[in-house]
Amino acid sequence: MKLRENIRKLTKGFTKKKKKKAKRKKLPLKKTYALFVEKTGLTVPFEKANEIIFKSAVFITLLISGYILFRASVTGDYSLTYLIVSTAILWTIIFMGIVLALWLLFYVLMDLRVYQRRIGIENVFPDFLQLTSANIRAGMPIDQALWHAIRPNFGVLAKEMEDVAKQTMSGTELELALVKFADKYDSKLLRRSISLLIEGLNAGGEIGELLDRISTNLQESKMMQKEMSASVTTYAIFISFASLVGAPFLLALSSQLLVIIGNIISTIDIPTTSNSALAISFSSVGVQPSDFRIFALTTLGLTNLLSASIVAVIKKGNVKAGAKYIPIFIITSLILFLLLNKALSSLLGGVF
Repeated sequence: MKLRENIRKLTKGFTKKKKKKAKRKKLPLKKTYALFVEKTGLTVPFEKANEIIFKSAVFITLLISGYILFRASVTGDYSLTYLIVSTAILWTIIFMGIVLALWLLFYVLMDLRVYQRRIGIENVFPDFLQLTSANIRAGMPIDQALWHAIRPNFGVLAKEMEDVAKQTMSGTELELALVKFADKYDSKLLRRSISLLIEGLNAGGEIGELLDRISTNLQESKMMQKEMSASVTTYAIFISFASLVGAPFLLALSSQLLVIIGNIISTIDIPTTSNSALAISFSSVGVQPSDFRIFALTTLGLTNLLSASIVAVIKKGNVKAGAKYIPIFIITSLILFLLLNKALSSLLGGVF
């Protein structure tokens, strides 16, 4: 009865009948960090991660301080008061901001690693269930069937199922070990599959046939996702072309037009008369080409960041799936902008 009560508590969020989710207790920072890092498969203590991030922040701040002192020694435009105030702000407010930014970057990278591990498990989980079903039909009990279904090419799933087998060998009930495994990753697929398996074990049904049906349903679901992804490929191609080719070309052309307009205005010489009621005068262009180039590079970076995220949502249904495409999109667009800017400068420079 105690085991069933524990399983019921852990599987409380598996079924749709529960409309209210259980309130999560607030855990200490170190324990929350340990639970989060455990999902990544890494063993990085909180103290070690904090030390690395702190030293990195100190190193970055030292580089900024060195740059400020170098500029002050070269130009000589900065007063002593300015240097003292800027250094104090740098080592207080900006240093804290750098530490927070590094912690945020660390969290994003670890969260992406957890996502990749979850996807790796979901991709091979149907094959694992089929092997387990074959072992059960061969006469093995469920715990041994799960153990003998492990294959090295299953990757993360093989390691997780080894942990489940070790827990059962050490005295933990199989149902409880499976629930802990499913609850470790934020995956509806795993939770529903493990919930069906546990219900089948408690009901005493034919587990082999149940696992075959679960595996078949998972494979059909994956096929439907691929078909849906293929049906929206046109939208992904349009967005990719607009951000990777169209935006760099238009911004490079605008940059050169700005240079051409500045050159034309500099050659116009209209004499001004005091008696003229409509005096016309030309001056330099309000926007400098160097400022526009900074604006273009910033715009391309943000545009391609959003474009890669949108393409990931369209194709995969999750923005995390496009994390690996973000650097490719940004670097490609920036390089293409610089090349087009150079080519248009050579092409239009001889005309105007």
